Amino acid sequence: MFKFQWRYFVLALFLFLIEVLIASYMHDKIIRPYVGDLLVVILLYCLLKSFVNISVLKAAIFVLLFSYIVEFLQYLNLIKYLGLQKSRLANIILGNYFEWIDLLAYTIGIAIVVLVEKRATYLNKSLKTE
Repeated sequence: MFKFQWRYFVLALFLFLIEVLIASYMHDKIIRPYVGDLLVVILLYCLLKSFVNISVLKAAIFVLLFSYIVEFLQYLNLIKYLGLQKSRLANIILGNYFEWIDLLAYTIGIAIVVLVEKRATYLNKSLKTE
């Protein structure tokens, strides 16, 4: 079940670096809120696949459901109930407000993951048969 995979780990580190740069330097109305959300599910997927030998579909569904749950907890204002509304780290990790469009960004991010993984699998199989 557990298997370390360097390829996914390096991708996760790269995406984490991009997310930090976006959070630190982007203060726009598109890249920071929506591209950041799209990339974070890809980051979580790569992180999961770095350590757990799980199918693409199972990992994608798990990450998508996890992301939806975190967004729902934002809707419930979890940060306030935990008394962490002044914590910058808690606000970055958990978020502080619910937006329906974030669910769309998560879904698009996971769709990209599934399409890329499917394409990579197809290419690997076709290279092996040649």
